Amino acid sequence: MITARDARAAAAPAAALWDVERIRKDFPALHQRVHGKPLVYLDNAATSQKPQAVIDALVAYYSLENSNVHRGVHLLSEKATQAYEEARVRVQRFLNAAEAREIVFVRGATEGINLVAASYGRTWIGAGDEVIISTIEHHSNIVPWQLLCEERGALLRVIPVDDAGELLLDEYARLLGARTKLVAVSHISNALGTVNPVKRMIEMAHRQGVPVLVDGAQAAPHLRVDVRELDCDFYVFSGHKALGPTGIGVLYGRAEWLERMPPYQGGGDMIASVTFEKTTYNALPYKFEAGTPHIAGVIGLGVALDYLSGLGLDRVAAHERELLTYGTATLQAAPGVRIIGTARDKASVLSFIVDGVHAHDVGTILDHAGIAVRAGHHCAMPVMRRFGVPATVRASLAFYNTREELDALGAGLREVREIFG
Repeated sequence: MITARDARAAAAPAAALWDVERIRKDFPALHQRVHGKPLVYLDNAATSQKPQAVIDALVAYYSLENSNVHRGVHLLSEKATQAYEEARVRVQRFLNAAEAREIVFVRGATEGINLVAASYGRTWIGAGDEVIISTIEHHSNIVPWQLLCEERGALLRVIPVDDAGELLLDEYARLLGARTKLVAVSHISNALGTVNPVKRMIEMAHRQGVPVLVDGAQAAPHLRVDVRELDCDFYVFSGHKALGPTGIGVLYGRAEWLERMPPYQGGGDMIASVTFEKTTYNALPYKFEAGTPHIAGVIGLGVALDYLSGLGLDRVAAHERELLTYGTATLQAAPGVRIIGTARDKASVLSFIVDGVHAHDVGTILDHAGIAVRAGHHCAMPVMRRFGVPATVRASLAFYNTREELDALGAGLREVREIFG
């Protein structure tokens, strides 16, 4: 067993290269008190805190450049349009997409998945066809495919998972077949922290001509994502988990797929011309961006991704791996705590239960100690059923968290045990 002392010693070289206290100064929300205690924010898988640079960008847009995009010839509209399209290029660069037109702005990862289900799914998936997902998906990557399969008479196939929370790739290989029309899998499990071997899974699917959608909502803020290296067909993520505003997200789609897919919604800006007899659709990516977009959200997202890139995603991942190691040791030392999800390759998610104490009670006690965690099924009810628990407590870490905050979590769990005996 790794002890907290071992983890602290191993962390020393990494900590020397990562000035977490300087970084924390960029995040005003981290410097507040909750119930009279300093905030310990460990709910990053739900949403991240925002750096001052993102907040300033939103204020600047609404204060000085507020205007609609693409439609005006006046100066404010031109400035807003330039900032909006520059943000698209920033996202392209962040994902290493081949072209900016492969970046579609949506409300979040959920809408990105629904877009693909509606547009790709209704075009290429029919009766008797199959869609493959995994046991450890978020509801957002389950329900859209269920709805599609019910509508089209298709079948939803599910990759099983072992007791550590790792997908069984031999079973996945057996599921792939002539009727498989799409694989949709998470890059990182929000409930367990498992980092799925998506590059290998994409290769396996592509050998049979099957396109792959990757749900990157939990991956984009925590590790370097290169959609061309992965060779995925679609990739989605949410801005609010990656330091950006709520209500904005990204669908990356390989251009050849997006060109062939019909629009997801109808309205303004997604058209080239409209008559009562026929509508001609706009070029990519605007074909999929009907109506006035979340302009401020897009601009804020671009700033957020530049902030992340400036830190260095490899350095972010290294710091979070160190925190995960230290946090794992902290939980292992806590009385009555059992970690759910022990995959060999994990991101910074610690999902656990405390024997004899409901997860919501644990979360409430921790909250009164100033510690923000998530308690529940994490929109992943099939995962809870697979591991035989009604709910877990989830402490999810970010690059601005510290070992001292994990010490506070350990102290909070000792208080839980003292209260419940």
